[in-house]
Amino acid sequence: MIHIPVLQKEVLQYLDPKPNENFIDATIDGGGHTAAILGKIKPNGKMLGIEIDPEIYQKLKSKNLDRLVLTNDSYVNLKSILEKNQTGRSAPCNSSGIKNFRPVDGILFDLGMSSWHLEESGRGFSFMRNEPLDMRYSLENNLTAEKIINNYSQEEIEKILKEYGEERFARRIAKRIIKERPVKTTLQLVEIIKRVIMGRTKINSATRTFQALRIAVNDELNNLRKVLPQTIEVLAPGGKIVIISFHSLEDRIVKKFFKEEFKKGSLEILTKKPVRPSKEEIKINPRSRSAKLRAAIKQ
Repeated sequence: MIHIPVLQKEVLQYLDPKPNENFIDATIDGGGHTAAILGKIKPNGKMLGIEIDPEIYQKLKSKNLDRLVLTNDSYVNLKSILEKNQTGRSAPCNSSGIKNFRPVDGILFDLGMSSWHLEESGRGFSFMRNEPLDMRYSLENNLTAEKIINNYSQEEIEKILKEYGEERFARRIAKRIIKERPVKTTLQLVEIIKRVIMGRTKINSATRTFQALRIAVNDELNNLRKVLPQTIEVLAPGGKIVIISFHSLEDRIVKKFFKEEFKKGSLEILTKKPVRPSKEEIKINPRSRSAKLRAAIKQ
């Protein structure tokens, strides 16, 4: 599994992990950030890794990393994950389990999509491959991109594309989708979008539509809004929260939350402006170019 952790140096700088502290990687993916943090919190510090995708979870679980507690769940359940013991879908990589995972000294969210989802999952996340229109992170989710495309009204599709993709051609694309239904594969959808936009955008014409559908299928923005208040509840005083977002919709939510909690006296903001990857990092990992990191510390 190809996994290049984004802004790793900056993540370590703002989380500032010390020996024997406990951290949560709420979007563990390939475990790149986690491995770096585990190296800093030796000998007894633990990591709780949360991964919603069952296939990525199984791949990481097989690595059997020392001092990593791994659970196949959504970060939206952060508080309940910490409160439960080794039950349900939780499966620790070592005998310590989730029980007594306190205090929590820092939480990391890397909200970027996994390279594995784009390149290997076969679930239609990429507009460069011909795959079924699925786009689910969790296979327990009953909603797929195909259901949205083929069952939602023109107005509902237009709203999704406009709100979640900020697509200025949302109405035209939605109208064309209705006309061309049924649409079963990614390349079918790409062709529909191309016929509507016809080179009127600098980025790939399908980018915003695919982003919008993925967000809608996985309820990403609402889940982010739900989990952010939970971080305040579970963090120890002095605990840090670091969030890496990849588009303006996520970043606005994080920025607003940090500002509101600062006014309440709950958080001190450590990043006045979002931290961006260096030119060198973007050259090595082009997918990092849109990353924005914000950090805060619990008061």
